[in-house]
Amino acid sequence: MKIKRIRGVNDILPGEIEKWQWVEQIAHKTFARYGFKEIRTPIFESTRLFSRSIGETTDIVEKEMYTFQDKSGDSITLRPEGTASVVRSFVEHKMYGPGQLSKLYYLGPMFRYERPQAGRFRQFYQIGVEAMGSGHPALDAEVISMLMEFYRELGLKGLKLNLNTLGSNESRTHYREILKEAIQPNLSKLCDNCQGRYERNPLRVLDCKVASCGDVAETLPKIREHLIDADRLHFEQVQGHLKSVNLDFVINDRLVRGLDYYGRTTFEVTAEGLGSQNAVCGGGRYDGLVEEFDGPSTPCFGFAMGLERLVTILPEEMTQGIQSRPDVFVVMLGEVAQRAGFPLLEAMRREGLSVMRDFEGGSMKSQMRKANKSNCRFAVILGENEIENKSYQLKNMETGEQSNHSPDSLVAEIKSR
Repeated sequence: MKIKRIRGVNDILPGEIEKWQWVEQIAHKTFARYGFKEIRTPIFESTRLFSRSIGETTDIVEKEMYTFQDKSGDSITLRPEGTASVVRSFVEHKMYGPGQLSKLYYLGPMFRYERPQAGRFRQFYQIGVEAMGSGHPALDAEVISMLMEFYRELGLKGLKLNLNTLGSNESRTHYREILKEAIQPNLSKLCDNCQGRYERNPLRVLDCKVASCGDVAETLPKIREHLIDADRLHFEQVQGHLKSVNLDFVINDRLVRGLDYYGRTTFEVTAEGLGSQNAVCGGGRYDGLVEEFDGPSTPCFGFAMGLERLVTILPEEMTQGIQSRPDVFVVMLGEVAQRAGFPLLEAMRREGLSVMRDFEGGSMKSQMRKANKSNCRFAVILGENEIENKSYQLKNMETGEQSNHSPDSLVAEIKSR
């Protein structure tokens, strides 16, 4: 019986992986321009890290985490998202200080046990950003602006930036009571999940995707109408900064995000042509999470995006030609050529060239067929005559032009072209 991959996970094969690598390279370059540095955290953590940070009432904690006991009996969870791990590392390694701003980003796999569907998997990959140490509204706008610049570099169009605010704890505490009072007469119309969360976190009703809950949500008071002055000013300044750099956005009053640690600015980027699962990135401000992990009061702002969904919407004109192709295919005819060709291959590789060869010892026709299939730029042809005369044939595979070169000048000639 063949062993196959587990449901909900994927192999990323050559031909496709080059797109992923290209996206990651753009992320490295773009984020570096804004002063962000990469961080790598463990794939599994203590279960308490996620139940404490993400929130006991979230779908992630209630239904989706991959949790198990290790051999010492400790409860371990494969990370379902990246922020909690980054915050844990930030506190553990004391990456904080007066006036210190830590700008971090990460790339890697996350794990959630959910129903596999288009763009949603049980092992999925994220790129995430966390800016830790400032509550200034300009930081919110800068991080969002960086994200949209990243998308511009990828050539993406038709994106929609949705913006909202959840206010501070003071605003939310007051708003929760208003919300509960407004929901109460419609409680029976809500889905079982929202009815169960009504007392613990009524804000989750706002972003529920069940149609009946959506109908109720449209009638509920908006948090923007119940903000304290400081929260209202913060949100107005974020909008002002985004407008100053001509970034279009829409206010989405139902955008609350699915994680309990968010407050004040929240946002989501959606794309055309993805159906109901059209979000390609989401994030916001989380000013209390570092304290939850026994660190100092540290305001933070961040986002995360899924690579699977992002790769599917890359414009074809941007990804053409990014598949890797060798510079040279060395055709070696006979034993003498095989011996002489080996050090030539290594010499070219040490000079930075990508080089391939045939290991079967086939005919000239057979090896040239493989050279064509490899999509190489040049072919070097070595036979006994070429070695004896110290004159190697170089063929441009795109133009068909052929020329002869000494062993000493061959590599320089290829590099110059």
